[in-house]
Amino acid sequence: MSRPPRDNTAPPTREMVLDYLEKNPQLGAKRDIARGLDVATEHKPELRRILNELEAEGALVRTGKRAFSPAEMPPPTSIVRFERVDRDGELIGRAMGKEGPFGPDIMFAGPSGANHRKGGRPLALGVGERALCKIEKGRDGIWRARAIKKIDALPETSLIGVYRANRHGGTVEPTSRKEKSEFIVEKADARDARDGDLVRIQARPARGYGPRRASVVEVLGRLDDPRAASIIAMHTHGVPDEFPEQVIEEASKAKPAQSPREDLTRIPLITIDPEDARDHDDAVYAEADGHGGWRVIIAIADVAAYVRVGSALDREAYRRGNSTYFPDRVSPMLPEHLSADLCSLREGELRETFAVEIFFNAGGHKTKHRFIRGKMRSAAKLSYGQAQNAIDGNPDDKTGPLLEGVLKPLWAAYRAVSQARNSRAPLDLDLPERRVRIGEDGKIASISLRERFDAHRLIEEFMIQANVCAAETLESKRTPLVYRVHEEPSEEKVNTLATFLPTIGLKWTRGETITGARFNKLLGDVKGSENEPLVNEMVLRTQAQARYADENLGHFGLNLTKYAHFTSPIRRYSDLIVHRALIRALGLGPDGMNDQDAVRLEEMAEHVTMTERRSMAAEREATDRYLAIYMADRVGAIFDGRIAGVNRAGLFVRLAENGADGFVPASRLSEEYWIHDEASAAMVAQRSGLRYEMGMTVQVKLMETAPVTGGLLFSIQSPPKPRRTDLKPPTRDAEYRGPRSGPARKRPTDGGGRPPNIRHSTKKGPGGGGQASYGKNKKKKGR
Repeated sequence: MSRPPRDNTAPPTREMVLDYLEKNPQLGAKRDIARGLDVATEHKPELRRILNELEAEGALVRTGKRAFSPAEMPPPTSIVRFERVDRDGELIGRAMGKEGPFGPDIMFAGPSGANHRKGGRPLALGVGERALCKIEKGRDGIWRARAIKKIDALPETSLIGVYRANRHGGTVEPTSRKEKSEFIVEKADARDARDGDLVRIQARPARGYGPRRASVVEVLGRLDDPRAASIIAMHTHGVPDEFPEQVIEEASKAKPAQSPREDLTRIPLITIDPEDARDHDDAVYAEADGHGGWRVIIAIADVAAYVRVGSALDREAYRRGNSTYFPDRVSPMLPEHLSADLCSLREGELRETFAVEIFFNAGGHKTKHRFIRGKMRSAAKLSYGQAQNAIDGNPDDKTGPLLEGVLKPLWAAYRAVSQARNSRAPLDLDLPERRVRIGEDGKIASISLRERFDAHRLIEEFMIQANVCAAETLESKRTPLVYRVHEEPSEEKVNTLATFLPTIGLKWTRGETITGARFNKLLGDVKGSENEPLVNEMVLRTQAQARYADENLGHFGLNLTKYAHFTSPIRRYSDLIVHRALIRALGLGPDGMNDQDAVRLEEMAEHVTMTERRSMAAEREATDRYLAIYMADRVGAIFDGRIAGVNRAGLFVRLAENGADGFVPASRLSEEYWIHDEASAAMVAQRSGLRYEMGMTVQVKLMETAPVTGGLLFSIQSPPKPRRTDLKPPTRDAEYRGPRSGPARKRPTDGGGRPPNIRHSTKKGPGGGGQASYGKNKKKKGR
């Protein structure tokens, strides 16, 4: 075995891992790689992160549960299938092999030189299409494909859109921003669709350069239905709508499994939730322990008692993975009879609970805990605002009687636990959340940013403590489980941050250990300054996305070594998995995890990660559409905002009033040619050097709304910042990844003079990239 001599006090790098696997392809297990590279124990989490990152990029393929091998590299000339558009609007694909796409991502770099010399029509390629390409890897590490010949047309694809009738049949305007053009539907293929119907269509293979054709497969609803935004989001992302009859029937007959239960009904446990909460997973109680510390009980809905392993209910809950929340509806993981009734900890009603009793010392550190299967009766259902008002000296008729005996002890225990939390130094990011209120008529009543109180933080911290107890208990019992993991930021993202910060006068020392405390110091240094929102956004983008895994990779954002989700089993299947594992490990009943599920945890973790991200995308898109509908009658109005993202196509501006995100095309900034300077996150005018920088406060005029796609188009009203002499001017190449010859060109439009981004921008958040997340959820509980 080749074993390169090295100093094992240094962490492994991507280059070392790739070089080792190239020389030792038969030794791809994580254990072998760690041994071969002499990786010290403290650096093994970094090795795991590198392997997962390389797998996600396509540089490695998984050959076993914890084994990898180098991905096959594409040959110099190969067929490439283009699969997606990245955040910068580039068409991305992979080489085609006998078993489908393989290898790393490849960026479309235009036609080959041979195609140019033949003088043929330019090759127009889209997602789903294939072409014979010349492939090469640039010095920047990016693989590029230059098309020689288009192989075939776009295959049939199912899309959601709005049907517009005419005398020949109609057209369909897709709801996806990625689709650039309408589809023609002949009368015979319309399936009785009416003008303004939301429809699912089957797109037919393209023929030449004419208009695309499609047939209507299903009528989903009406565009003028106030619920259209959520209907579109659900069908676009495959979020389940209705439950099968067998599942509804099972839920209606559900009875709890028989197991010994402790009586907790005399304890005044209370629920504290958003005022519009549709289910109640958790209740809390605290009292002094007589020794300067605190006894806290976190009682959770005992879903495992009702949803048996392998039942139709269980299979459907697993398929859904989690509940998905929209402003006007919820797609629940469990039928309403369970999620809003039998399992929900409703005020005054007897309920089965799976609780954890935790003891904290005066400094807020946990000293011991135990899990309890019991029965409880919620003493009160409070909203966050109600609880906070009571503590702030304004109790109402409901909270007044609870103030001394229930609420004040809870806040005192929270203050103690907060001391320990502060010493742990979890990542402290401010993540505002938009709230869409729907009126009784089904229309949007208001859109605002959610307020955040100490009551939110209290519940969140107690849920985190319960989650830690679950992971610790299962590890101590050597029981397999699904962890909630959040890996530390990648070296690439940290380097991007380190390159950016000096442009605003801040410093990030490279090479030092990456910790949440370092990020918190950076955030603290800019608190109250004009750069606070900008740095907060950049730190957020640096973070990895939280996920579920069957191996413990720790939680970077919370700075915890052991963490699992336990506190929301009504709406997250991951928590139900953990409940069943605890029941089995602690011998608390016959309804614990079975042997079959115990060996499927890797697959289950990947599935619930997928369903969580699916829901997040659907929820975000629905909110964007509601915002576009809400703003439609304010076209021409001026708004205050902040530049929340910059890419080569223009600026993303977030409005201060309601958090709405809109787009300012580069072509509309001025008559000058504007260049994207990635290093300083700015658009820079090529001649004058004038700048629009990320984080800059601006005024914008709303020019256009697109409720179907959720897009807002702005024009900038504020002047740019002056040229910066302390920064090297960007070149035109800074705007493009690949070389492009010829004179400067205006931005492409969709034929009506507007940039295509309002219809098919690939942004998943401001700036074009998916927002990093370390696990904050809808109710702000149990990250």
